[in-house]
Amino acid sequence: MIWDDVGFLLSKNKYSENSLIVEIFTNQHGKVPGIIFGGTSKKIKNYLQIGNKLSVNYKTKSSDKIGYFKVEIHQALSPIYFDNYKKLSCISSAMSLVKLLTAELQKNQSVYELLESFFILLKKDNWIKNYIFWELEFLKSIGYDLEFDNLLDKKIIDNKYQYTTKSSFQKKIIPNFLVDKNQSSEDLKTLLSGLKLISDYLEKSILKPNNLNLPISRSHFIGTLK
Repeated sequence: MIWDDVGFLLSKNKYSENSLIVEIFTNQHGKVPGIIFGGTSKKIKNYLQIGNKLSVNYKTKSSDKIGYFKVEIHQALSPIYFDNYKKLSCISSAMSLVKLLTAELQKNQSVYELLESFFILLKKDNWIKNYIFWELEFLKSIGYDLEFDNLLDKKIIDNKYQYTTKSSFQKKIIPNFLVDKNQSSEDLKTLLSGLKLISDYLEKSILKPNNLNLPISRSHFIGTLK
């Protein structure tokens, strides 16, 4: 089987002295693992940065065996943020979530389009807030929709709405901006509480039932914001 495609580099690990094993989320084939011979050479390794968009040629002898990639840079997206540790950490976090929560060799156009939109949101002033909504859209695209309107209780405190989860056990406050998307800006503390809420949902509803752990890169990203 041989095909050409374009996709985003999700992960890379050393396979042998001169080769890497990578995962790329492609437009037409979804998440695909493969080996890049010579992936550690100076010619190639500089553009094998997590998040970069690559043109790929894939070959495999059998659908049940790992194949081989030949890659060329399509768009160098990550190096733009080499001097911005927060955004670089955000890239690692987003790619790790996609790697962890998507199935191999299953096309998902919604996820691919979200990866493209991810690098657009990084250019905006309110990119942290946009990233939180990006995570929610990503979860929705793989079948986990946090419909906050169906999960919350509402009450007025000091002339302001306060939203909490309906659970009678350990109620959690839902940041207002997750319910009222028209709010123009939020302080960092509130944004962090939104990320924490999504982390709790991920661990309780998705990761633990499947014996998975929250990616370390996501914890690192949150740490860069504190």
